[in-house]
Amino acid sequence: MQLRPQAILATFRSQTEAVERSQSPAPAPRDAWAGLMASAQDGNGGAYRRLLSEISAWLERYFGRRLPHAEVDDAVQETLLAIHRRRHTFDPRHAFGPWLAAIARRKWIDQLRAIERRPSDTLPEDLAVTGHETAVTSASVLAGLIEQLRPAQAQVIRLVKLQGYSIDEASRETGQSPAAVKVNIHRGLARLATLIENQDDVA
Repeated sequence: MQLRPQAILATFRSQTEAVERSQSPAPAPRDAWAGLMASAQDGNGGAYRRLLSEISAWLERYFGRRLPHAEVDDAVQETLLAIHRRRHTFDPRHAFGPWLAAIARRKWIDQLRAIERRPSDTLPEDLAVTGHETAVTSASVLAGLIEQLRPAQAQVIRLVKLQGYSIDEASRETGQSPAAVKVNIHRGLARLATLIENQDDVA
């Protein structure tokens, strides 16, 4: 059976309080990243290069847990550009982690919506989830998110995005027309992105 883009949903991370704390940018003593950004704002190019290098490593882990592998690099680069454009908005008196996490979260949602807008047939086939831990964690999170969708949307997303059914196979299984299956997947994914966006900040 041809691999379908189920990893779009299957890479959502656990949103429990303990996991969220473990995924936040690790605060160095006295928030070293805040100090590096403050130096960068004062024109210290070396501090800025070091900051971007360290942030890049964190962003790769952040998006690696939340997006298909093929999407991670683009998300990292878009986030770094956003940080560069908004660097003047950071207040060194405040912690750097929440400022960074807010930008990364917005780019995560943007990337999910960009994926959702693509026709299923044009998505790459190398969207397999990398790492057993991520797959198990994501499946438990996804179950809770899908329960908030309409039954028709939840049913076809489980079949096509999680179990690898084709559109025609899901149509036969559910009794929905192929067109209805596609519409319900499209609307369900959009709804999931909105649910994520309306939650408390996810770091």
